[in-house]
Amino acid sequence: MDLLFGKVATFVNLLVYVMIRWPHGKRVKTLKIDENRQGPLEIVLLIGATLGTTLIPSVWVATGFPALANYTLHPVAFGFGVVAMVLGNWLFYRSHTDLGIYWSTTLQMREDHLLMTSGIYERIRHPMYSAMFVQGIGQTLFLPNWIAGPAWLVTFGILYLFRVGYEERMMLDRFGSEYETYIQHTGRLLPGGRRVEDCSLLTKPGFLANIASVV
Repeated sequence: MDLLFGKVATFVNLLVYVMIRWPHGKRVKTLKIDENRQGPLEIVLLIGATLGTTLIPSVWVATGFPALANYTLHPVAFGFGVVAMVLGNWLFYRSHTDLGIYWSTTLQMREDHLLMTSGIYERIRHPMYSAMFVQGIGQTLFLPNWIAGPAWLVTFGILYLFRVGYEERMMLDRFGSEYETYIQHTGRLLPGGRRVEDCSLLTKPGFLANIASVV
């Protein structure tokens, strides 16, 4: 298949991503932040994720760089990639819509922050992360470049592994037993529940703890 198909799919994926997130990002800027746990590591992780999810694929679409890493796009991979793109963006949209004003790009809590347990959050604690992993898989499949293709999946995966434990610790500190109960009936990335004794591991910050309980 011609590289043009990969460029079109990548462009569409980025466009939909921005269209979904832009109005929410614009709205939350007007809301008061009640708690902020963003540190230097979080800033570095966000910059890295932005490079992989947005800048690198955008440069490839616009210029073809790095052309030496291009490979032949296979129709089957492209097809599965497009399916993943559609599913990922639908889940991305639902995650933002259901979370509403409580969404943030970083480790922050809004004033009068409520624990969201309805909609897509009824069975998955972090469906936005799930969506971005699916989008990353899609890009890896339909963007035929060994560097730009997996950039989304790799950079976001690193952010997830280092961040999610701290995020759940923040939620546990704020909501206490309510969040412990929520953990027991949900999975991090996939629908499901956890045993009570798993809660301490799930909310323990740190890279190794997050690897030990990825979903």
